[in-house]
Amino acid sequence: MGATMADRWQSLRRRLWQIVKLVVLAAVVGGVVYWLKFAPVSVSVHQVERGDIVAEVMGTGTLEAHFKSTISPRISGRIQEVFVDMGDSVTAGKLLVKLDDVDMKPQVEIAQASVVVSRAALDRLQADRGQALAVLEQTTADHERALRLRPGGAISQEDVDKATAAWKIAQAGIARTDAALMEGRKQLIAAETSLAYRKALLGDTEIVAPFDGLIVQRQRDPGDIAVPGSAVLSLISTKELWITAWVDETEMSRVAIGQPARVMFRSEPDHAYGGEVTRLGRQADRETREFTVDVRVLELPKNWATAQRAEVYVQTARKIGVTVLPAQYILWRDQKPGVFVRKGQHAAWRDLTLGLRGRESVEVVAGLEPGDEVVVPTGAKDTAIEGRRISTP
Repeated sequence: MGATMADRWQSLRRRLWQIVKLVVLAAVVGGVVYWLKFAPVSVSVHQVERGDIVAEVMGTGTLEAHFKSTISPRISGRIQEVFVDMGDSVTAGKLLVKLDDVDMKPQVEIAQASVVVSRAALDRLQADRGQALAVLEQTTADHERALRLRPGGAISQEDVDKATAAWKIAQAGIARTDAALMEGRKQLIAAETSLAYRKALLGDTEIVAPFDGLIVQRQRDPGDIAVPGSAVLSLISTKELWITAWVDETEMSRVAIGQPARVMFRSEPDHAYGGEVTRLGRQADRETREFTVDVRVLELPKNWATAQRAEVYVQTARKIGVTVLPAQYILWRDQKPGVFVRKGQHAAWRDLTLGLRGRESVEVVAGLEPGDEVVVPTGAKDTAIEGRRISTP
C-alpha cells in the first residue's frame, strides 16, 4: 500500500512538472507572438511634401589653368636677377628675369661700328660711281664727236681710236663701280644682320611676361645657369581656371556643354563654388572607363593652388514643385520600390513609381501625395512591419 501511494505521488509530480513547463512555454510563445504581432514598433516619421529636386553627375579632378607658360630663356646664361616670386601677379611685358649681359653689350657695339664702316664704304663707292659716270658722259661725247668729224678729215684716225678707247675704258669703269657697289651693299646687309642678331641676343637676356597672369612656381635663383628649355618660372592665366574632372562613361549622355555645376574643394568641403561645363573629353580611359569633363570655375577660394583636388557635381536636370522623398525612406521588394506609410496606428506598404533622382532625395511620380506620413523602424534592421502597430519617439 505504501509503495503504491509513493508511485502515485511520483507520477503526479511528473505530470505537474510537465504542466508547469507547458505553461511556461506557452507564456514565452505567447509573449513572443504578442511582441511580434501586437507590440508597437518604434518608428521615425517623415511627412511627404513638395520641393525642388536636382539630378547631378559627380566627377573628381584637379584645378588646372587653361592658359599656362613655362618661362625659360632662349639663350644660355647666368641669371643676374629674378624680379618676381610665387604668388606675384604680373602684366604682359613685365620684366621677370635678367641674364648676365656683360659679354653681349661689347658685341653689339662692335656690330654697330661695323655697320657704320660699311655705310661709309658704300658712300665712297657711290661717289666713285658718280665720278665714273661723269667720265663716261665726257668720253661718250668725245667719241661721238670724233665719229662725226672723221669723214670730213677734221681729225685723224688716231684721234678717233683714242676717243674710242677712252669711251670703252669709261664703260668698264662704270661696270667696276657697279660691282663694287653691289659688294658694298652686301657687306652693309651682312653688318646690319649681324647687328640685329647681336641686339636680339642682348634682348634675350631680358625675359618678360607673355600675358597677364600669376606666378605659381619659381624654379631658379640669381647665380644659377639657365639654358633654353629649362624652367625658371611657371606662369598661368587666372582668366580661365578649370577643374578637369574624370566622370564615369555611363554618364556621358547626361552631360553637355553649358550645364551649371558645383565645385567642392577638399580644403573647404562644406562650401560649394559655382562652375560651368566648358569642354567634354572625346577619349575615354581604356582602364578606368572614365572621360574628362572640364568645368570652368566661376569663383575660387581665398587660398587655392593648381593641381588642387576637387569634386565636381554637374547639374543634368532640375524639377520644381514636385513630390519628393528622402532616399533613405525608400525600401525595395522584388526589385520594386515602396515605402511604409502610417495608416491609423499601423504601418501599411505602398508601391512607388520614382522619377528624377537627386543627391539626397527622389521624385515620387506615383504612390504618395504631399501630407502622407512615411515611417521606417528606428534602431532595428527588420523592416517587416506591415500591419504592425507603430509608435513614435
